[in-house]
Amino acid sequence: MKRKALIAGVALVLVAAALVFWVARRPSVTIGAVYPTGGGQGPGGVEEYRGLTLAADLQNRDGGVQGHTIDIHLKAADSADAAPGAVQALDAEGAKVIAGSYGSTISFPAAQAAYNRGLDFWETGAVGDLGMLATDVPPPYLGSSVFRFPPAGTVLGSSAVDFVSNQLRSSLPNRPLRYTVAYVNDAYGAEVGQGALDEIAKQGLTLAAKIPYDLQHADYNAIVDQIAAAKTDVLFVASYIDDAVSMRKAILAKHVPLVANIGTSSSYCLPAFGEQLGQQAVGLFASDKPDGDILKASNLTPEAASALEWGRSEYAKRYGGTMTAAALTGFAGGWALFHHVLPAARALTPNAIAAAARSMQLPMGSLPNGSGLAFGAPGSSGAGENLRALSVIWEWTAPNTRSVVWPPAY
Repeated sequence: MKRKALIAGVALVLVAAALVFWVARRPSVTIGAVYPTGGGQGPGGVEEYRGLTLAADLQNRDGGVQGHTIDIHLKAADSADAAPGAVQALDAEGAKVIAGSYGSTISFPAAQAAYNRGLDFWETGAVGDLGMLATDVPPPYLGSSVFRFPPAGTVLGSSAVDFVSNQLRSSLPNRPLRYTVAYVNDAYGAEVGQGALDEIAKQGLTLAAKIPYDLQHADYNAIVDQIAAAKTDVLFVASYIDDAVSMRKAILAKHVPLVANIGTSSSYCLPAFGEQLGQQAVGLFASDKPDGDILKASNLTPEAASALEWGRSEYAKRYGGTMTAAALTGFAGGWALFHHVLPAARALTPNAIAAAARSMQLPMGSLPNGSGLAFGAPGSSGAGENLRALSVIWEWTAPNTRSVVWPPAY
């Protein structure tokens, strides 16, 4: 018996060694990654990149892609100026697809640089403008080689206004409400702010004021004076952490009588926002992507639920805690690319990968963050956008405590 057990044990070791050797010898496909790892956007960029690498590890565990191991190469880009050089370096290393980028100011130049080099660009998290705001005609790269997995900023802005107008309406004063849109005037804020403005116009709501501001020279007391002078009832804000906190404190200091205040993804939804404001954040809302700990398996396909369970467990082992929104969108966006798009490509080339992306028709719940996958066609108003990206509404219900309040299923 001992001899048989020994032989069986040796056989298992040899099989395992052979498997490791086979995986090691398997050819690889290089995926470029451009994310901020330092500066103000560094923490979020690192989280999103972690999610991307988890997705690659999961797919490699399940056999890789078309006989290839996914090999992610990271080139950090902490600013817009650094993005083209990062893409150039990844092109030289053989990347066919560039994934990125968490930050909207980084996403736009990275996407353009990838397109100019004949590469595909796969945005996993940034929601800002990719070229639509400057023209009535979608740029040729959108939907042809540039794809955004998460909801566009315009969607987050419109969803925020729609939530207040239709879901909160019964708890607000029974009179026509005046909406003000304040936004940082960059690729992120302008995109999200425009979504809010478009929804206000679409629903025939009253626009009290439109207040774009320069992040580097903003006078928050003056901005709040404009909000008050416009007799604002509902304030929508597209901002970053520091400006959002400063504006909120000025609103409270000046006793501006808002009936509702909602923000978006780079400030109001983040744990740091609640940590800095404490009780002063309670009652505020945020339109954003979901975190990894709020999704219910019952809302996902069995395959997506299994991937999410693995991602949650592996994230906790490697980094501690639960998956942040940035980590989840990196994981789900990466898994969409690695598990669905790349295997469907006729070849691992930019043109074939882009064609596979355009062919995707995955229903809601097919991906670990609750999203589906279907991109707007080139030349359309939603060119390159994931038309089945999930967004949710958060509320600060107590100090340092957020809850998803819309849609009800989440």
